[in-house]
Amino acid sequence: MVRSLLSLREGGVSRAPFDSLNLGDHVGDDPAAVAENRRRYAEATVARPVFLKQVHGVHSERLDCDSPDGLEADACWTREPGVACTIMVADCLPVLLADREGRAVAAAHCGWRGLAGQEGRGVLESLWESFWPQLAATPAEAAARTLAWLGPCIGPGAFEVGTEVKEAFEAASPGASMRFRLAPGGKWLADLPGLARDRLRALDIIRLFGNDGSADWCTVSQPSRFFSHRRDRASGRFAASIWLA
Repeated sequence: MVRSLLSLREGGVSRAPFDSLNLGDHVGDDPAAVAENRRRYAEATVARPVFLKQVHGVHSERLDCDSPDGLEADACWTREPGVACTIMVADCLPVLLADREGRAVAAAHCGWRGLAGQEGRGVLESLWESFWPQLAATPAEAAARTLAWLGPCIGPGAFEVGTEVKEAFEAASPGASMRFRLAPGGKWLADLPGLARDRLRALDIIRLFGNDGSADWCTVSQPSRFFSHRRDRASGRFAASIWLA
């Protein structure tokens, strides 16, 4: 059985500006508060969340019961029951993957750098290279049995970026230009969940759920529910986890 969990801001012990369920141990919060918040989060999952050291790269790690917190990676996967693939975010996009028969799960941290990657190989493509052989004999067969869920992130109306971001995506796919709208001052508004959906579809993963780019999913516009680095600068992190029960 596959289970997943998304944390919100409430339910922890951290003080402002990290109030209250901050799960990030790298943002300047009291380490004791973060440890208690992570304990509460693990209690809610009834599994063991493995917290990565995310660096906006493309590397993925296989997790098992002995995997420590702090592995440097931006994606992970497991076939081990009770080990929760966990991604922390505060504007970036968490993407969770699951085999429809519950044999393996995976998670990816998709900021624009990791999502774009180099020459069309970003964090989703890197994760998929490791993940699909766990499911089937061919990538196409694996994609047919894979479900993907996109979590909250900075929305298309708030994610203002420079031309270099637009060009990074267009270098791999000219069609990515449709995910950008011209903003005042010569910058662009980028549709991060839309860009991720395009990358997943290019891998033949078409069972896509969750973030559709609407305001309900935007971290910036909902301060009571979500942390947002772009909005607050000094900000906590919330998490998305997926595991095999």
